[in-house]
Amino acid sequence: MAGYEPKKDDIVRRLRRIEGQVRGLQRMVEQDTYCIDVLTQVSATNAALQSCAVVLLDEHLNCCVSEAIVQGGDQARTKVGEASKAIARLLRA
Repeated sequence: MAGYEPKKDDIVRRLRRIEGQVRGLQRMVEQDTYCIDVLTQVSATNAALQSCAVVLLDEHLNCCVSEAIVQGGDQARTKVGEASKAIARLLRA
């Protein structure tokens, strides 16, 4: 079971909204919408993706990482390392 299972419906809803935003961006470009307006919507879409990523990361930490820490050993180190790398990727984005 994925660590985000309890929030799966919410995450799917968020992603569908983001998908709609991206389609809207495509339409804006096809319709030659003013650059700044398109950029504003790109920024909003990026923020929505970041918000979704934070929810996924939070669920991963609260489920997968915390369970691995309780078990200890190499599994705990691996899960903490994965989480650290994921956080680093999010910060670079």
